[in-house]
Amino acid sequence: MIKKLLKLFLVFAFFVCSNQVVAQSLQGKVADSSGVVIPGASVQIVGQKLGTSTNANGVYSIKLPAAGSYKVRVTFTGYVNNEQAVAVGKTVTTLDFRLDETKADLGDVVVIGSRSTPRTNIESVVPVDLISTKDIKVFAQTDLTQILNFVAPSFSSNRQTVADGTDHIDPASLRGLGPDQVLVLVNGKRRHTTALVNINGTFGRGSVGTDLNSIPVAAIERIEVLRDGAAAQYGSDAIAGVINIVLKKVTPYSFSTSFGQSNSKALGREFLDGRTFQADFSKGWAFNNDKGFINFAVQYLKRDNTNRGGLDTRPLLYAANPTKGALESEAAFQARFAGIKAADDARAAANGLDRNNMQVGQSDSQNAGGFLNGQFNLGKTAELYFAGGITHKTGSAAGFYRLPTQTTQVDLSIYPNGFLPLIDTKINDYSFSLGLRGKLGTWDYDLSNTSGENTIKFNINNTVNASLPTGTSPTSFYAGELLFRQNTSNFDLNKKHTFDGGFLTSLNTAFGAEFRIDNYQIKQGEPLSYSNGGRMIGTSPTASGSQVFPGFKPANALDKSRNNVGAYADFEAEFGKRLTLEAAGRYENFSDFGSNFSYKFTGKVKLFGDVSLRGAYATGFRAPSLHQQYFNNESTQFVGTNATQVLTVNNANPIVAQFGVGALKPEISKSGSLGLAGRIAKTFTFTIDAYNIDIKDRIVFSSQYARERSGGVLVPTGVVNQILNTVDPTAQVNSVQFFTNAITTNTAGIDVVLTNKFTFSSKSNLILSVAGNVNKTVVRSIQGSPKIESDPNLKAKLFDRLERSRFESSVPKNKLNLTATLNIEKLSFVARTVRFGEVTFLNAVDPNIPANGLPVQLDQTFSPKWVSDFSVSYQASKVWSVTVGANNIFDVYPDKLYIDPRDNANNLSGTPGNTYSGSLDNTSNGRFLYPRAVSQFGFNGRYVYGKIACTF
Repeated sequence: MIKKLLKLFLVFAFFVCSNQVVAQSLQGKVADSSGVVIPGASVQIVGQKLGTSTNANGVYSIKLPAAGSYKVRVTFTGYVNNEQAVAVGKTVTTLDFRLDETKADLGDVVVIGSRSTPRTNIESVVPVDLISTKDIKVFAQTDLTQILNFVAPSFSSNRQTVADGTDHIDPASLRGLGPDQVLVLVNGKRRHTTALVNINGTFGRGSVGTDLNSIPVAAIERIEVLRDGAAAQYGSDAIAGVINIVLKKVTPYSFSTSFGQSNSKALGREFLDGRTFQADFSKGWAFNNDKGFINFAVQYLKRDNTNRGGLDTRPLLYAANPTKGALESEAAFQARFAGIKAADDARAAANGLDRNNMQVGQSDSQNAGGFLNGQFNLGKTAELYFAGGITHKTGSAAGFYRLPTQTTQVDLSIYPNGFLPLIDTKINDYSFSLGLRGKLGTWDYDLSNTSGENTIKFNINNTVNASLPTGTSPTSFYAGELLFRQNTSNFDLNKKHTFDGGFLTSLNTAFGAEFRIDNYQIKQGEPLSYSNGGRMIGTSPTASGSQVFPGFKPANALDKSRNNVGAYADFEAEFGKRLTLEAAGRYENFSDFGSNFSYKFTGKVKLFGDVSLRGAYATGFRAPSLHQQYFNNESTQFVGTNATQVLTVNNANPIVAQFGVGALKPEISKSGSLGLAGRIAKTFTFTIDAYNIDIKDRIVFSSQYARERSGGVLVPTGVVNQILNTVDPTAQVNSVQFFTNAITTNTAGIDVVLTNKFTFSSKSNLILSVAGNVNKTVVRSIQGSPKIESDPNLKAKLFDRLERSRFESSVPKNKLNLTATLNIEKLSFVARTVRFGEVTFLNAVDPNIPANGLPVQLDQTFSPKWVSDFSVSYQASKVWSVTVGANNIFDVYPDKLYIDPRDNANNLSGTPGNTYSGSLDNTSNGRFLYPRAVSQFGFNGRYVYGKIACTF
């Protein structure tokens, strides 16, 4: 009996298994109207609990219980649902779908922040801003950093002035953190950073960011800004978040050109400068027979400089201030000084020496670049994709004017009136990414390699090497080159499991590995750019190398590389339609400093309708860049109004060891966020997200350790003097600075984005949006080496008040963006006003200590300002459109810098006194009238423009 039952069971099992094998199946591909595949689209059998989603190649497959007629529905956010009937026979049936875009919602879809199905930004488990092509092109900003500064509330970036290489590459901040704490991706692949490390007195001092302006705006389809710690998902640098730039695919012919200039009134003058011309072109072609696409985009941008500098208020331009003789009466001294000054002013007028002798504003720049983005389908289950770009950028920025009185820095036989030195750069940026993705069994795979390179060549013009024999110095020098190269290889596996019934609805599993190689180089300049020719002015030695930017010496030259290996796992589970949970972990091992493990947990629960509560907790890290580990040079920097030779040494230098500082460590972060997101009444969307980020071992660029002096004489027993004398016994180098893990910070804030669309008719609507960010960064602790901690003077100089203000108050603590877009027939009116919150400058010397005898106003808080833009566009035909508008239409400027009335040098008719040197004057003797050490919104004033666009 048992044998008979066993036989019956085996026969039944065979019958069931056989039916499973021969069960009918339906398969196909889902693409958009242009033929580009759509991964993550939902495919459902109407009336049955059968469904799946498309893989990375847009392919789906469903096993059906029997042959027959079925209705199949395909849905994807941002596209119109498509439903078709199909008759399934006894063989595999193929049914492809094309989805049409819904113009209202397409721009909401994001892929960053999750390795599962793409979602809208309000459905994302973590906060993501989405910036569409329309947002990018609607206003006059042509640089990507400036576009983001006015569109994304948590993003901040401003052009710098008189800051060497930083004049040519804008440092940027996300959520109030540093330029190197945000990871930039292009099409989801890591983007290389710039070769420049910011060492001058700007926001982001000591950091290395990504040159976003090397990516042509014409090539961008959308920008996704992930405002959440994501090192566990994407690797080092993603402490503040991730910016993913998605390139265009299949697009019509598109051409646009614009021209504008500043039209501003400030300082009692009218300015017509900063002329900007821009032209771009893009086109994406779909290959026949669904074989893929290719998109080509180019852009050219020429931008002239602006100048908002003030008049040099130093009384004498050609001679040093006289001193009062011991037996000379005050009246006699005043009369003698008046005569000297009158002769000095007459000489300046005769020789054409203008007291407006600086160039304080944006630099001259020319930028030409192009990008390719493409995909070639290899059958139905695999595709080859690629993206590559090249950008060439030249720029010219000025330094500090060298007066004839600065005899150790000038050669009067060449420049009898002094000179304004120029730092001219040639920046080349290359990138190329190649990958293969498809199906490996039941898993989706993605194998890719991405290479990138950024080079910066420095040419110093209108300058001299003052140490060369009189009259022999060239006026132009090649000062050297910086290079950074990165190659990243990735292999990713992804699989989404769906379950019918039960508590668990779906589980997305992802694994991956990464191998990255970084290379950093410093190439020396020509010998005369750094050498000392031995010329003396009396008993004073003259400055070595090209003024404003001495060339890199052979001792500075280097070629350093490192590699790291990383592996991650990422699990995202959906429990019904209301609950989503995700966990991710990542291990990375670097060849130069060791390993790190980061993890992240996120969750989202749908409260009601389309309203969800979401939150995340993550650990993260940022590896010290090769630039921070190895950069070294000697440069001329101005401390107050005094030129000083500053030695920057890397952590392998014995000087750093004498300070007790060792090798750099990675920065470690812990972050949490909690927010609400959703849609109400189909037209109103909102996201509200609070965050808190703690970072320890944060890498800083130390304050300058200057030689100790007493009464103008070097103190032989001074610790800094003893250290510097080991490399510079002649005392030509005035101070030294280096990188170190010195501070612990906390950043807390909240982001709010509200949008509502009012539809009046099929051809008229109004879109209103409110976006805001409030954040605060606090330096919790400062920790130096045991030697630094044991010496109060060394501890005070490690991270002074000025450096603290760069972290705590140099970017706006809050920003509010109000935008209204009114579309009526062929007209479009766009008005935007952005409130930039206050920023605060702290002087390195504390004016709050009575013993210092300084006015408290040397610390200065710059009040919030509203900057308003307006544009009008007319769609003349389906092909042509015209736009005119103005940015900063009300010509708003930041507060002016405070001028200390005790500084007699700031009063041309006053008595030249010796009680106050002016070295603590924030205006540098009246030449800077608006803040440059802190970044609010720049100081170019009103900008008017016109634009013509053609699409066909």
